[in-house]
Amino acid sequence: PTKCDPLEPSIVRIWCGAGIRPCTIEIYLRWTRRFYMHCQERNLSEERQLTLHAVALFARQYAQKHRSDPIVTFKGARSALHAWSWGLSAIGQAVPIWNSPPSSQRVLPRLLAEYINYQCQHSGIAESTAHRYEGIISHFLSYLKSRGRRPSRIRLCDVDAFVVELRKRWSEKTVSRVCTGIRAFFRFLHATGRLRHDLASSVVAPVARAQEKLPRALPWREVRRILKAVNRATPSGRRDYALLLTMSAYGMGAAEVLGLRLSDIDWNAGTLRLLRPKTGVETLLPLSPVVGRAIVAYLRHGRPRHVGSRALFLRTRAPHGALSSSSAIRHLLIKYAKTAGVSAPFLGSHVLRHSHAGQQIEQGALPKVVADILGHRRPESTSVYVRIATARLRRMALPVPR
Repeated sequence: PTKCDPLEPSIVRIWCGAGIRPCTIEIYLRWTRRFYMHCQERNLSEERQLTLHAVALFARQYAQKHRSDPIVTFKGARSALHAWSWGLSAIGQAVPIWNSPPSSQRVLPRLLAEYINYQCQHSGIAESTAHRYEGIISHFLSYLKSRGRRPSRIRLCDVDAFVVELRKRWSEKTVSRVCTGIRAFFRFLHATGRLRHDLASSVVAPVARAQEKLPRALPWREVRRILKAVNRATPSGRRDYALLLTMSAYGMGAAEVLGLRLSDIDWNAGTLRLLRPKTGVETLLPLSPVVGRAIVAYLRHGRPRHVGSRALFLRTRAPHGALSSSSAIRHLLIKYAKTAGVSAPFLGSHVLRHSHAGQQIEQGALPKVVADILGHRRPESTSVYVRIATARLRRMALPVPR
C-alpha cells in the first residue's frame, strides 16, 4: 500500500466529475502509485515532489530501470501526476506550483542580472520587457565570446558583424529591435563604468519605419460572423464565446484577457479591472451588459468546478489550470473563422484588438478615448488605426480634378 491510498476515492470522484474516462483513471492511478513508491524508497516527500521538474526526473529513472521509451514514459507520468496534483488541490491539499522551477535553477550571470535590474529601476520599463532583452544580450555576449572579446573591450566592428549575421536570418524589424537592446546595454555599461565611451549612438540598425504596414484587422461584420459561429451549447463554446467577445468589446490583447481573474469583475459596481502587462497600469472599465451576460453563462454552465485557480478563463480539459497561451487564442480564432467562412491572410491574437480600434475610430470615437481603452501612452500608437478607418477616410477624400 502507498501513502496515496486513503485519498484515491476522493481524487477519483473529482476526476469522474471532470469527465475523465474510467480507463484513463486506471492509468493515472497506476502512475501515481509508482511515483509514490519511488518517493518512499528514496525518503522523499511525495507532495513536495509533485512538480514538472521532479516528475521528469522520476520518469527518466523509471524508463532506465524498466528499459521503456523515455518519451512515452514521461508523457504518461506527466499527465497522470499533473491530474493527481490538481485533484489534491481540489480537495484542499497544499501542493507546489506544477511549473515551479527546480531549486537548482540557473542563476543569471552577474552582468545580465545587474543589467535587468538597471533597466527596471532607472529606465522605467516593465520587468517582462527587461527580461525580453535578456535573450538578446545573452546572444550578443555569446557572440563576443566566440570572437575572443570581453564586454569592456567591445568594438563597433563587433556590433556591425553581429548585426550582419542576424540580418541573414531575421527581418529588418526584428534586427532593429535587437539593436535597440544593444544600445540600452551600451548605456548601462557606460553608466556603470564598465565601458569608457558611450557607444550607443554609434550602433547602426536597419531602417524599420514605424507603422510601415497597416494593422492586421478584420471588418467588424466579419468579427460578428466569427462570434456567431461559436457553439454556445457546450461548456467549451461558452468559454470561447465569452473570451472572444471580451477581446472584441474591449480591444484586449492575449496577455490582458488571459490575465483576467474572478476578482477583476465587480458585479455590484458593474466594472471590469484590467491590468496592462507591459506597464503594470490598472484600468477600470464599465462592464458591458452583453459581455457580462456571456461571462455569467460561462461561469454558471461552462467553467469547471473544483478548481483552485482564480483565473477567469480555464482549460476545458482536466487538470483545469488557467488558460495561459496566446497560441490557444490564435487556434480558436482560426477554428471559428473557418466555421464562419471568414478568410484572412493572418489571424493572430491581436487581430481582435486591431479590429476593435478600427471600429471605434469608424464610429467617431475620439482617439484619446480609444488610446485610454487600449492602454496607449503615445498618441502615435493610436493614430495608426485612422489609416484603416476607410469609411471615414473616403468622406475626407478630395474629388479628382478633371
